[in-house]
Amino acid sequence: MMKVLAQNKKATFDYEVLEEFVAGIVLTGPEIKSVRAGHVTLKGSYVSVLGNQAWVKGMNIARYPYDSSPGYEPFRDRKLLLNKKEIEKISKSLKTKGCTVASLAIGLEGSYAKLQIGIVRGRKKEDKRAVIKDRENKRTVDRAIRAFRG
Repeated sequence: MMKVLAQNKKATFDYEVLEEFVAGIVLTGPEIKSVRAGHVTLKGSYVSVLGNQAWVKGMNIARYPYDSSPGYEPFRDRKLLLNKKEIEKISKSLKTKGCTVASLAIGLEGSYAKLQIGIVRGRKKEDKRAVIKDRENKRTVDRAIRAFRG
């Protein structure tokens, strides 16, 4: 069970998630400390496959405040740890029209940082409106249930 530290809410709104994976992520010492402190932004990040390796691009991990090493780059590409079948499935889906792989959430599983990624397809404006309508209906139903019980 992964303890979620940051989510990419924009991705779940803009895209329809077709399939999800949980991948390990290769980080340096100060980066993992910064992730544990919650200084990570997933907005605009995506996954690409180069050769037989998966990389996350556009993920922002802020500099750890107590790190004094020079030349830190918060937006550098970071390697994902996936097995061969998962990488093949992801690269196959990237070749299909309209599909991409976005990072959905980052969290801790034990002492390891894990990135939840998903094969996603873009939503049209009408679909986004339907998502908003469903969410608002669910909220009103939940409020009515709470008011009835309390």
